[in-house]
Amino acid sequence: MAIALTTGQLEAWVAQGFFPFVRVGACLMVAPMFGARFVPARTRILLAAAITALVVPLMPAPTIAPFSPQAIVVVFQQLLIGVSLGFAMQIVFDSLGLAGQVLANSMGLSFAFNVDPLRGSSTAALGQLYIILATLTFLALGGHLALLEVLVNGFTTMPVGMDGLGREGLWNMVLWGGQLFAGAISIALPGVTALLIVNLAFGVVSRAAPTLNLFAVGFPISLVIGLLVVLAGIGPLQQGVAGLIAQGLDFLRALQGG
Repeated sequence: MAIALTTGQLEAWVAQGFFPFVRVGACLMVAPMFGARFVPARTRILLAAAITALVVPLMPAPTIAPFSPQAIVVVFQQLLIGVSLGFAMQIVFDSLGLAGQVLANSMGLSFAFNVDPLRGSSTAALGQLYIILATLTFLALGGHLALLEVLVNGFTTMPVGMDGLGREGLWNMVLWGGQLFAGAISIALPGVTALLIVNLAFGVVSRAAPTLNLFAVGFPISLVIGLLVVLAGIGPLQQGVAGLIAQGLDFLRALQGG
């Protein structure tokens, strides 16, 4: 007995699988760790296909034909949603890198750079340390699973359609960009304050002893005190990272109407 398939059925199946795949794939291409350079693109595509296969039975079937002018708009909207979700969470990790760079500049390590394995760009060594600690904390807390959960639940709160993020969602993304600086300040402020006090003390010493070579004496002291500040701030750093991750996940839920 032959199974008859109509063109409408095939188009419905393609639309039901392709549109979610675009959103999931776009998010994984930009999201922390999933979008790292050392993760092959083939792996990300296979992971996106596996997640899509799990999502399709749980979401309402889209009513837009895959080979219509409206489908082009829907594909663009799904790309924008996926990239926005991944980029919003990536800002959390970038804020930690910026915090490390600010602290490194205060303690005299601004010349120490390292290659970031996640994106292949040069990053301050201290910022790279903070990003590694944030990544380990993210994995230990199950942040990668929470990110996938938010992504999957988004198909219920923000189903595939012509609307997308809308003007309000795009404006919220712009405002969320300020979290890059707010998070960096919250992480680096205690260390920068301690080093500022040290530099003020060196200023008083320079006025009392003008012939003293502060560069030869102050640089090692600032470096040692900075390293002690970094060591003492490891515990509070993990708490701050956990708070930033929670804020990022809450923002993703709010962005998708959850």
